[in-house]
Amino acid sequence: MTHVLIVFIGGGLGAALRHGVNRASLAWFGPGFPVGTLFVNIAGSLAMGLLIGMFAAMEPVSNNMRLFLATGILGGFTTFSAFSLDALTLWERGQLGLAGAYVAASVLLSLAAIGAGFLISRNF
Repeated sequence: MTHVLIVFIGGGLGAALRHGVNRASLAWFGPGFPVGTLFVNIAGSLAMGLLIGMFAAMEPVSNNMRLFLATGILGGFTTFSAFSLDALTLWERGQLGLAGAYVAASVLLSLAAIGAGFLISRNF
């Protein structure tokens, strides 16, 4: 039960952070392109790479710490369902090129970010 509570608290914090980023991106960039979701998924991937790289270098890392940070906070911060909804919304608006660019950017930049985070953490 403790593990569930740890993930619950971390997930709530991550989701609140994501909500803040989404509200700020709507205020700054408007609703035309899902900047907030793109940002949280790339930033979350970078953070996951850094975190996993640091965990690999540290001995030992508690399971509670992994659950709180990786599963909880980063799991709540990043979101595949919001990404899917944003892509579908662009598609339904007839913005096929923009939808394709969003999907490609989300996948490629998130993969590059997790790799970069892992490499950065390995070099420190």
